[in-house]
Amino acid sequence: MPRLAPLSALLAACVLTASSGAAFAKADHRPVVVELFTSQGCTACLTTNALVADLAERRDVLALTFPVDYWDYLGWKDTFAKPEFSARQRAYQKALGLRDVYTPQLVIDGAAQMGRTAPDKAPEMIKAAAKDHGPSPAMTIEKGQLTIGPGRFPAGGVDVWLVRYAGQPQETVVKDGENRGITVVYRNVAKDLIHLGGWSGQMRRYALPQTDGKKADGEDRDLKSAILLQAKESGRILGVLKR
Repeated sequence: MPRLAPLSALLAACVLTASSGAAFAKADHRPVVVELFTSQGCTACLTTNALVADLAERRDVLALTFPVDYWDYLGWKDTFAKPEFSARQRAYQKALGLRDVYTPQLVIDGAAQMGRTAPDKAPEMIKAAAKDHGPSPAMTIEKGQLTIGPGRFPAGGVDVWLVRYAGQPQETVVKDGENRGITVVYRNVAKDLIHLGGWSGQMRRYALPQTDGKKADGEDRDLKSAILLQAKESGRILGVLKR
């Protein structure tokens, strides 16, 4: 399968530090975030796609599918792939100290990863990630604004991401390449990945981008949304808010 050149530097591990006067909310039993990097042109991805479809039914998991575009040259262009999804996977490559990127790949809470050779380990890794959750700042959405309350933050700060994704299964009949003639089904496939800004322990508000219900091409914009608080340096997910 195609691989991208490794990045040159390994990011430092995340070290939590307290901001002055910060208050931490109690642990809120948030879902474990499982991110799948996959492609419609990848034969090896089909089993992991199915695994994520099962995980998407769990209330204690937020499963997100990010189709990547670096398989497209093999004869089939993934109909949902975006360069920013591939860039997100490359950021994990750097943060997790991996030599390269590959599909399929599951990233668990931004802190651990697994490939197609060990899908049976996913439940165990999800359980371990849930036990490792610390308290996270309060997050609310009202009148088109996200508010994040005060709290401790990791060295290097925190990125705030908005992910819009399709809650309904997305099916595509692949017409060329390795999976020619196969119907590929994605669950919780990301449509938008938007960086809202940074957070450094103080209460802050963020304006959420507006949508008009439909894009110019007529695509349904009735999407689900999730806010992810993510340590800039380690990539670890620190907080989740689902809508």
